[in-house]
Amino acid sequence: MEKSVTKTFGILTAGGDCPGLNAAIRGVCRAAQDKYGMTVVGIANGFLGLINREARVLEPKDFSGILTRGGTILGASREKPFKDRFPYPYNLENDKVEIIKENYRQLKLDCLVVLGGNGTLATGFRLAREGLNVLGLPKTIDNDIEGTDRSFGFSSAVDIGTQAIDRLHSTATSHGRVMVLELMGHKTGWLALYSGIAGGGDIIIIPELPYDIKAIARHLDERAQDGKSFSIVVTAEGSLSAEEALMDKKERKKYRERTALPSIGYRLAKEIEEETGMETRATVLGYIQRGGMPSAADRVLATSLGTAAAELLARGEYGRMVSISGDRIDSVDLSIPAGRTKTVPENYYMLDTAISVGTCLGV
Repeated sequence: MEKSVTKTFGILTAGGDCPGLNAAIRGVCRAAQDKYGMTVVGIANGFLGLINREARVLEPKDFSGILTRGGTILGASREKPFKDRFPYPYNLENDKVEIIKENYRQLKLDCLVVLGGNGTLATGFRLAREGLNVLGLPKTIDNDIEGTDRSFGFSSAVDIGTQAIDRLHSTATSHGRVMVLELMGHKTGWLALYSGIAGGGDIIIIPELPYDIKAIARHLDERAQDGKSFSIVVTAEGSLSAEEALMDKKERKKYRERTALPSIGYRLAKEIEEETGMETRATVLGYIQRGGMPSAADRVLATSLGTAAAELLARGEYGRMVSISGDRIDSVDLSIPAGRTKTVPENYYMLDTAISVGTCLGV
């Protein structure tokens, strides 16, 4: 065994599940145990498990054969331990953060490894400021974590989104319809942009570029005049119109309530039909994007990030998030992803790619 500063660490998964979590858990645990002889404490159900002290030592059999499995063997929750701390004053005796700190000490952890997205990493950073040793791994299908080129889960979700577009093409062509596909992505367009280009979407709408319904209608009319009787519109769940972009959050909520439609996919379909007269249908892919086996790319990325985390543990380099930059596995300070969202830049090359192949971006 090689020497390691870290002797015992806890590991948890928080926020929404996504493909690649188990691959990352396996990467961390195998490298930590096999190479350095560390003790791994698995914490159930995210930060809630750390509050309730739902923890046990993981043995090799616990993370054997999980590389290809979706979800997370540790379970997850959306518990936000800092939420109840505001406004001051709060009850210190029942303070979740103090309970976490005490359980961290009672479990004799040298470090806490958290696998999650923006919210999870922000919580990890705040726990580090409270005196705990924390390491983060970037997990989300949205690919919106600052400080890393890619997060595991994204590649799998792009594959699923692309397959959905492929399948919608047959219905769209058979019936001569406009088909609107709403994908996840939170407030960013990474997932819609990549899936839309991979699936040959005719129109791609992302939150970073508020759409003009008249620009969309013109593109659809031009396609119809060229003899193309169908179109595929791909939108991110956080997309908004140019009109909505000028509203504050409260005004936008009231505006959307008046439409009585559940999400952007349905609102966009209604607007397209009213503007063009073309038969339009909406499909919301939803949680299907987060389920199932990880893609080969996500298995490789999650394993690489996991083993890199074990190396940081061995060296005692805490307060970091493992990341990928170009073709290099690296790490960044936990303050970088905390409270930030990585959006699609306005000069991003994929936008030019979409435009060059005739895709309309709704502007």
